[in-house]
This record gives sequence, structure tokens and C-alpha cells, in this order.
Amino acid sequence: MAPSKAKNEFELNGDSEMAAILAAFPGAKRALFARYHIGGCQSCSYRDDETLADVCTRNEDISLAEVIAHIESSHAEDVKMLIEPIDLKEQIENATNGDAPRLLDLRTREEHEAVALPNAELFSNDLLQSIFGNENKERLIVLYDHTGGNCLDQAAYLLGHGFKNTKALRGGIDAYALEADSTVARYKLEFED
Repeated sequence: MAPSKAKNEFELNGDSEMAAILAAFPGAKRALFARYHIGGCQSCSYRDDETLADVCTRNEDISLAEVIAHIESSHAEDVKMLIEPIDLKEQIENATNGDAPRLLDLRTREEHEAVALPNAELFSNDLLQSIFGNENKERLIVLYDHTGGNCLDQAAYLLGHGFKNTKALRGGIDAYALEADSTVARYKLEFED
């Protein structure tokens, strides 16, 4: 397996603004809320331009060093949940009877119908209930979206329910098309920059 390209080169410190932190550490929002109840609701939210030091001070003067360590260790755990596009392509190509990865598409129905990975299923609550009731907990399940920004939470949810081989596609279908399979069409959403 190729080394993860998710290695983070961002220098996290007290002067780091929250928008930059969330871009460099996609799971930071989940990590901050889970441990410190920061950022999950209106009463504990933060602005994109607020520094991490300001957020820590405003939230009961939480230790900045402790928060930085928590974000970094949470990110290391998030990276373990990722699968590289080329590794997924190899898994798909080398699959034999019954061991193909289960691909769950977290995008909209319109996006799924326009372009999807082979044999991918559009994620829904009904599909989730079916997985809970019928899926082998050892099977490779790969969740993907457009650019990889929304998969980690869902992967963590399935892992938390015992699906031990759940992964999130690093970079989403866009990275897969760019790095692993050029036959998959790339696209840009109207609201993206």
C-alpha cells in the first residue's frame, strides 16, 4: 500500500486561524467538540478568523498545548481511516467472488447519477439499516464524496458500530479520477471556488 498523502505539513500553533486549522485537519471540528464541547453548537461556536489561542482562552482557558496535541493525535487517527485512490483501484481490480469493496457514495443523487465509481451505492438511511442488519463486519467498506471532506465522520460512525474495515476515500471521487482512473469524469459544483 502506498504511504498516505494525508501527511500534514501545516504548523499548528496558537496563532493559527480556525479556517486554516479545519482545512489542514478536517477532523478537528469533530475532535474539538467531542473532547471540549467547542464548535458543535451556536453557544460554543467560533469564527473562521478566530485564532486557536483565542478559542482556548474563551472556553474556560483550556490549555493550548493540550488542544494542539489533541487535534494532532485525532488527525493521526483520521489518517488511519483513509484509503488512497490508487489503493482502492487495486482493491477493485483484484477483487474475486464476494470480496469486492462495498462502495458507498455520500454525494447527492444528481452527482451519483452523473458519475460514480463502479458498483457504488448511493448512501441512504435504508441502505445504512441494511448494512447494519446484513453486512459482514470484516468486509472493506469505502465511503466517498466529491473531494473527501465529508467522509471521515461517516467512516468513524461505521467503525464505531463494529465495521472494522471501513475507510474514507482520500480526496473523494475527484482524487480517484485524477490519480487512479482517468475514465472517471471530473466535475466542479457551481458553489465551489
